Amino acid sequence: MNDQERHARAVLTLAIEPGDWRLLALVRRRGPTEVLDELRRGASAHPLLQSAAERLAALDSGKELEDAARSGLRIVVPGDSEWPAGLDDLDEVEPIADRGGVPVGLWVKGPLRLDALASSVAIVGSRASTSYGEMVAGEIAAELGHAGVPVVSGAAFGIDYASHRGALTTSVPTVAVLACGADRVYPGAHRQLLVHLGEHHAVVSESPPGAAPHRIRFLSRNRLIAALTKGTVVVEAAVRSGALNTLNWAQQLNRVAMGVPGPVTLPTSVGVHQQIRLGATSLVTSGAEVLELVSEAGSYLLTEPRGPVQVRDRLRIVERQVLDAVPVARAAEATSIARVAGVGLREVRLILERLADAGLVDREGAGWRLTDAARVPPARAAGS
Repeated sequence: MNDQERHARAVLTLAIEPGDWRLLALVRRRGPTEVLDELRRGASAHPLLQSAAERLAALDSGKELEDAARSGLRIVVPGDSEWPAGLDDLDEVEPIADRGGVPVGLWVKGPLRLDALASSVAIVGSRASTSYGEMVAGEIAAELGHAGVPVVSGAAFGIDYASHRGALTTSVPTVAVLACGADRVYPGAHRQLLVHLGEHHAVVSESPPGAAPHRIRFLSRNRLIAALTKGTVVVEAAVRSGALNTLNWAQQLNRVAMGVPGPVTLPTSVGVHQQIRLGATSLVTSGAEVLELVSEAGSYLLTEPRGPVQVRDRLRIVERQVLDAVPVARAAEATSIARVAGVGLREVRLILERLADAGLVDREGAGWRLTDAARVPPARAAGS
């Protein structure tokens, strides 16, 4: 990437609407310098360029770039050593909601190199989150951080904020990808978070410095969150949630799509549950389960959870059958136990002796009764 192309890409970020896939495809085909030259000529030869040409004509691009540098922003473009290779995959998939394509460049505030996000995971979700959702998002983010996995989110209210906050309890970076300029604080209530990320981690945006967070820019931003990361976890999302747009991008890009289940009575669970039910999204309930899905095959394996092993679990079926027929309160003779168990008397007598050796039954006179060790609830006795 020579200086002329680099400068052209920086100027193009000021004129091209984020995620305008037709224009981005034009830049890819013809090159940033040629497209910028045509914009400066007025773009009469190409209808796609008219809006961008008008926007550029209204700007003092030199001053805009100087102001960006003074505010601590740097431009990262394709070909830079820190350019995230995952973003290039955006050229291989169809647009979603008329947004798509590889950005001409990214504005970054903060010391973190963007190639450090190669192993990262996105955690996104509802702004109208519940305390349950915020707790789960924070715990998953912290568990990923302790495993050395960076967390990417959007710095919005609710799940995004909880994810950043959870990641910040560890020493691993967390990055905010914004729908406005990387020099802006949005939402304003998260000033402290965004200032901290801009000083110690990174705040990233495809939008030019000073750009406002228009609704359509959130859809453009979502594709970046999905493409920058190895997988996306959605914690709480209604049917029309923007977080599901990020999840759709993850699916399109062959990233790992994950969803955390929530209470079936809440609207914020419906979108996540629908994605899980359709089979394109894996159910996860912890950071460990996320790590198993996004890690290299065999490098992070979970042990399936099991209840404590009971003495009954080691018995043969016929032995359990006899044990279930032994009364608790009043001793019963072997003939009665055999009749209730449906097992032959001779075999019952042999089994009762073995059960007595195992400490599960006691002999009382001519009868048998359960010991305290054998008195467990039926479900546990069945091994469930």
